[in-house]
Amino acid sequence: MTPGSPSANTHAPVDQILGELHGAVQRIAANVERVLVGKPDVVRLALVTLLAEGHLLVEDVPGVGKTSLAKALARSIDCTVSRVQFTPDLLPSDITGSSIYNRQENDFEFRPGPIFANIVVGDEINRASPKTQSAMLECMEEHQVTVDANTYPLGSPFMVIATQNPIEMEGTYALPEAQRDRFTARVSIGYPDPAAELAMSTSTPATTRSTTCGPSRTRHRCCG
Repeated sequence: MTPGSPSANTHAPVDQILGELHGAVQRIAANVERVLVGKPDVVRLALVTLLAEGHLLVEDVPGVGKTSLAKALARSIDCTVSRVQFTPDLLPSDITGSSIYNRQENDFEFRPGPIFANIVVGDEINRASPKTQSAMLECMEEHQVTVDANTYPLGSPFMVIATQNPIEMEGTYALPEAQRDRFTARVSIGYPDPAAELAMSTSTPATTRSTTCGPSRTRHRCCG
């Protein structure tokens, strides 16, 4: 195949795009690993899930960096992030939003819930009732929310990073099979190894690293 042939000209832009994408993903991963130290495989899986427009289910104990992972990922691609703490008394409208009566306008107006973010962290998702869990189904599958017969699109990219407690723990509800099917991947972060713990103890605190973790790629360039 000669350099000037049509086939070579067709493959050149594709190779260039793939090269730019690989470089962008490498920079994002390095940015996130400044916060989630010693877990490159977890960061890689989260990025693959994001690029596939999927959702990630994290099964692990509290305090291993689940929320830090989501916030660092959102900041690295210049996205919004929200966090929902699932509890037994959480209502579906607490997630999707609801219509509130506006006395000045003499009409109802929609107040978006925390689901209207690019990356949504759902902590302990299996502590909520099945009714509340089902509120996530349409959002995760169709990237939209329907409230009072009105449909509102979600932003792009949209990714749910949900955590769940072991089903043996008291006060948990098993995730329905339909909702488990919405997750592209499932991962366990685990505790860091001794070398990573030493690196974290001698470096900047995690809260500061997360705050200073700036965007290495905009969401439109990376995920558009």
